[in-house]
Amino acid sequence: MALSESQIPPDAQHYLVCGTEDCEKSCQFYCNNCHQQMCEQCRNEHQKNKKTKNHEVVHYKQRKRQLPVDKCKIHSTKDIDLLCEECQIPLCYKCATTKEHRGHLFTDLEMVFAEKVTLCHEEIAKIRNHLEPTSQNLKKEISADVKEIKKIMEGLRKSMKAEAESLKKLVDTVTLDYIEQTNKIEQSILEALNGQNQEIDAYMNYLNDLVKSYYGYLSPSNIEQLTFALKSEDLIIRPIPETSKPVPPVFSAGQYSKEDVAKLLGKITVPNTKPENRKIKTIEIAAKQLKPTVKQRKSDVKQTLLLLSSVTKVREYEVPGVNNVHHVSLGKSDRLWVNDDGGNLVETDLQGNQLQKLKTSARGTFNGYHTVTQDRDLIYANNDNSVINRITSDKTITEFIKTEKWMPLSIHSSRINGDILVGMQMGKAKVTRYNKTGKEIQNIQRDDKGQELYSYPFYITENINGDICTSDFLKKNVVVVNKSGQHRFSYTGQGSDFSPYGICTDVLGHILVCDYRNDTVELLDQDGQFLCQLLTKQQGVKYSISLCVDDENNLILGENTNTVTVYKYLQ
Repeated sequence: MALSESQIPPDAQHYLVCGTEDCEKSCQFYCNNCHQQMCEQCRNEHQKNKKTKNHEVVHYKQRKRQLPVDKCKIHSTKDIDLLCEECQIPLCYKCATTKEHRGHLFTDLEMVFAEKVTLCHEEIAKIRNHLEPTSQNLKKEISADVKEIKKIMEGLRKSMKAEAESLKKLVDTVTLDYIEQTNKIEQSILEALNGQNQEIDAYMNYLNDLVKSYYGYLSPSNIEQLTFALKSEDLIIRPIPETSKPVPPVFSAGQYSKEDVAKLLGKITVPNTKPENRKIKTIEIAAKQLKPTVKQRKSDVKQTLLLLSSVTKVREYEVPGVNNVHHVSLGKSDRLWVNDDGGNLVETDLQGNQLQKLKTSARGTFNGYHTVTQDRDLIYANNDNSVINRITSDKTITEFIKTEKWMPLSIHSSRINGDILVGMQMGKAKVTRYNKTGKEIQNIQRDDKGQELYSYPFYITENINGDICTSDFLKKNVVVVNKSGQHRFSYTGQGSDFSPYGICTDVLGHILVCDYRNDTVELLDQDGQFLCQLLTKQQGVKYSISLCVDDENNLILGENTNTVTVYKYLQ
């Protein structure tokens, strides 16, 4: 259902109808006198009418906002339509004639209102295009800092544990040395005691032998021996050998505290440094950086670009030499390369004049198999032999990349660095990145859980943040990965039986994708949030297949005919 002007958010896209009674055509113009929105036909009739021929009729986006109706508090039948410059109060024309405002200057309140509306739009643009994205970037920075701090702190904890383990090992080593020393002391003392013990044993054996000798002297048969043989020296008994008590070692316990241990270990300190404020780009700097290079865009793109409140058809023309428009690549000097499902590839100017034509595949192609490089050469895939060819400015065709067993389906040349992104299939599917010279540098096939990302990467493009966006015909979704190949999100459409075909991005990072079966062009932000249906059946779209955004930020749409339609959707 179409919305009235009062229901339209200033920065969103909606379908506006003509305000003329019983007319349901798309609104393109606006009468500033009548404050009425109208289609082209009603505009012509309005300007032919004697009563309204002098009215100011402008393009809808250039319209003056209608002043809200507000009655004067003093003259209740009169509308407030003036502003007293000295008193700075709104009033009606009767109030302007009173004594209180005699000699004062008055301004048409409608002009003041229009200025305020313009100011509001500028502030909205400032918020949407700078302040909100900058805030989001700050949130991402903070989130990254959280992860980094957690990583650093975990590293500190590991270092502390490692140092403590090292100290423990040193303590164990010293303890083992002390125990070994103790063992040696023990062995030395025990050896001394054992020597004393052996001495006592020898002495006791000596005493036993002496006792036996004495008993022998006492025998009656040996009186003679007792009388004559026993000498006085035999009665002298050797004294008991001297022995000594061992002196055991003494353990002197170490005198230490928790602080002593802390001194042995490293410590954590917080630098006495004032945290550095995060850098925030000013709106002026951000606006300069938003402007693409000459190779990317010819016209300067202002930071205040917004979606028009209604999409306007700029022109349309037929492309000779093709049956339908299955893919569109923007070439040099505002030229287009267009192919159909029969393998016909045609270069045309913006008036539809054919400049050159070639046959690329005997089997025909239905996908985005060609792109224009930074050097403005055309490269295209030949599905018959799995080769990507290059056409230079002198129309020479050379073999550029061989994809071997993989069949190349879709190609995009990066406007960021000139890399070539190729969606390909061989039972399974993947996206391969090549550098400018055709050297393979990256393969993207699975997500971080090992799941296949693609089934049939039908069309492929790259966003301003480096994201790789593909429309997958078999999965029936749009798959977006970052430049490292990590899966960011998948978009499954708004209508039933979502059939994503052509896909492109614009200078604001929007993702535009054709829904073939539902006859729409859908608009997403760069994080995959659905913004609106940019084009629908009500605007005459039937079987939307291919699209791209030109150097003037116009949307070029190809459908299942040989007609190309150009729309204005940004202002």
